[in-house]
Amino acid sequence: MAAPTDDAAALIHALGRRAKDASRRLAAAATDNKNEALRAAAASLRDARGEILAGNASDVERARADGKTDAFIDRLRLTDGRIEAMAAGVEAVAALPDPVGRILHETTRPNGLEISRVACPIGVIGMVYESRPNVGADAGALCVKSGNAAILRGGSDSAASSRAIIGCMREGLRAAGLPVDAIQYVDTTDRAAVSALLRCTEYIDLVIPRGGKTLVELVRDAARVPTLLHLDGNCHTYVHGDAEIEKAARIVENAKLRRTGVCGATESVVIDKSIAPAALPAILDRLDGCEARGDETAQQIDARVLPAVAADWDTEYLDAILSVKIVDNLDAALAFVAAHSSAHTDAIVTENAEAAERFLNEIDSAIVVHNASTQFADGGEFGMGAEIGIATGKMHARGPVGLEQLTTFKYQVRGTGQTRA
Repeated sequence: MAAPTDDAAALIHALGRRAKDASRRLAAAATDNKNEALRAAAASLRDARGEILAGNASDVERARADGKTDAFIDRLRLTDGRIEAMAAGVEAVAALPDPVGRILHETTRPNGLEISRVACPIGVIGMVYESRPNVGADAGALCVKSGNAAILRGGSDSAASSRAIIGCMREGLRAAGLPVDAIQYVDTTDRAAVSALLRCTEYIDLVIPRGGKTLVELVRDAARVPTLLHLDGNCHTYVHGDAEIEKAARIVENAKLRRTGVCGATESVVIDKSIAPAALPAILDRLDGCEARGDETAQQIDARVLPAVAADWDTEYLDAILSVKIVDNLDAALAFVAAHSSAHTDAIVTENAEAAERFLNEIDSAIVVHNASTQFADGGEFGMGAEIGIATGKMHARGPVGLEQLTTFKYQVRGTGQTRA
């Protein structure tokens, strides 16, 4: 990633300075005040529906002219229903318990010192995201409720949509008397601004990328600010030999086709050879319009399966394409998933409790699932309200990143005059 230009660095420096000032005020804000801001933001999103849809229509038109894929456009497109879901998601965050000020641990030392570990905001969070304009509402809401200021940089493909949505979030802050600079938008398509954001250690405490593997790897490699990474979702559904075939077929259909462009979509189905002659045709019967690419055994079982190449096992398609791997047994399935998973979400379908427990315990992914769709990999479905992404690393946060994951902690020590010998 190229070094930031002077103009880009100046822009990010100005946004960061205002965000740092706003974060101090927001960190001390009462829960009721933060909730008021979020409810007002939700109302603003509904009131601005026409403006948001108009901006989104121009974004979609430009994306089509640029030859973007249908899956990309599905992630970009907003509808009345998706705007309502955004507003409802913001309200859901308002209804959640405030994570700031939670007592995580308390102890009284022999000398009488009372020590508490207390949850507190991280500070200023930079968010870099692609195509999905709803991320602006989700990230803004979560940051406000967790007491963090947010600097949001959406992709140029969603600029008009993001600008309108973030304007609504700022309106909510204004209505509640909170600093509007607690949510700011990097309103430029200059990519040098991203470089500047990633290097702004003076004001930004954490950067979270949300987008394709290329974006996340660029952020990982170029950032000087600490990052919370969300890598690609090469998710697997493993159909074990003791699976119920109809149940497995229904689960795979939903996991693959409910929305092909989300990171929790199953990209690879792994099937035990003992059940594959019956299970694979039943699964493909449900995957109308989905291309299947498989190994030689899968091709022999069902002529609809096209030959797979080595890259297929590691590809996040985000489209109506599925790779199919036939394995000998549970051990082989565990080895295959471990070798090719992106550590996002992986599932097993089986009625064998022992096999299920082995899979849940031995697959080292952020989310592991038994007898359900991988598309449940979502903070809202976990009862966390909106999410800022799915973290696939192991430090600080893992899985859906919601309110609790956007806090850190401090130690508060209360004494009565103690001195140390």
